[in-house]
Amino acid sequence: MHFRREKYVPRGGPDGGDGGRGGDVVFRVEATLNTLSSLRQKRHYHADDGLKGGGNNKTGRSADDLILPVPPGTLVFDADTEDLLGDLTDIGQSLIVCKGARGGRGNARFATSTNKAPRIAEKGAPPEERNLRLELKLIADVGLVGVPNAGKSTLLSAVTNATPKIAPYPFTTLEPNLGVSRLDVDTSLILADIPGLIEGAHQGIGLGHEFLRHIQRTRVLVHLLDGMAADPLLDFAQINSELSLFDPDLAAKPQIVVFNKMDLPDAQARWPEVKLELEKRDYETYAISAIAGTGVKPILYRARQILDELPPMPIIKTEDLPVYRVESDPRAFEVKRVSGGFMVSGESIERAAIMTYWEFDQSARRFQRILNVLGIEDALRKAGIQPGDTVFIGKYELEWSE
Repeated sequence: MHFRREKYVPRGGPDGGDGGRGGDVVFRVEATLNTLSSLRQKRHYHADDGLKGGGNNKTGRSADDLILPVPPGTLVFDADTEDLLGDLTDIGQSLIVCKGARGGRGNARFATSTNKAPRIAEKGAPPEERNLRLELKLIADVGLVGVPNAGKSTLLSAVTNATPKIAPYPFTTLEPNLGVSRLDVDTSLILADIPGLIEGAHQGIGLGHEFLRHIQRTRVLVHLLDGMAADPLLDFAQINSELSLFDPDLAAKPQIVVFNKMDLPDAQARWPEVKLELEKRDYETYAISAIAGTGVKPILYRARQILDELPPMPIIKTEDLPVYRVESDPRAFEVKRVSGGFMVSGESIERAAIMTYWEFDQSARRFQRILNVLGIEDALRKAGIQPGDTVFIGKYELEWSE
């Protein structure tokens, strides 16, 4: 609230400027990220406030947006409603998850023909708040699946520049790994090493849902069989069952079956029998030694060929997704008798209370007019309010008087 003060202008009139708009909170896809770990340590984010307005009708500067980088493949859910707000897949794609609130109005905006010197101003509107849940589904051309210790990480390290943890015990890989394999100057593949699957994974047993969702975005599956397992064919059937139970569409994805550990004599002896059984079921089969790097190139070229033959992936646009929107009337309110007085709740009235400068008499009278326009005064009288009773509106306590 401000009035023009200038020499020889005794009544300059109101010239209080508006406040600036608050910043938006925005997710933006960055090519350099492949995990959500950068958001793990901090749970609360807020954009800056807009700056205050000034005299001479100066509007405060609006705040910069808060940009939060996320990896490609990030799904953004409203944690309270479980509505999907956005599917961020393209580099540079952005999603505004909380809009900055508008700044309050200065007293120059309240001048009228009957009130030429208003002592009224507004605080900024309350900010938009939202609880979010982020989920990452890796975007890869080829997904490496199989039982624990089948050699998926070894294969990934042999054909790409990835450096996953490798050790001779189950569940060495606890998080999916991505790698890029360059077949020639113009051709490359993105491969994802998915942690080993066990029976019951579709129900969350083992690492369960933590990694099964990553397979949904891959277009071709390379199914690694452990050549030294007790029964590779049983493992093969079990993994395919888990994939189908988690998502029936996974069963329809093209699969290349790879029999690993051919550097070992026992695996070489078992290979003809396993190959015969798999070919009876119309699966393409290959035998490799991931640790020695033998036989791996044909798999990559075949995966690339299958990818080229598949129809292009449908593009999901953010604006086509269901977005949570408030369906209730913002002018609606509720009056309840509580210990010590009456509680008034409602979006519009609570918003108006936050934006009111209570130290200005004209602002307080304006708030009283809002009570009347919304019908809250009549509702309080019907509820039996008496002079001196306390009215609770948000964090404010008001004393009722006629």
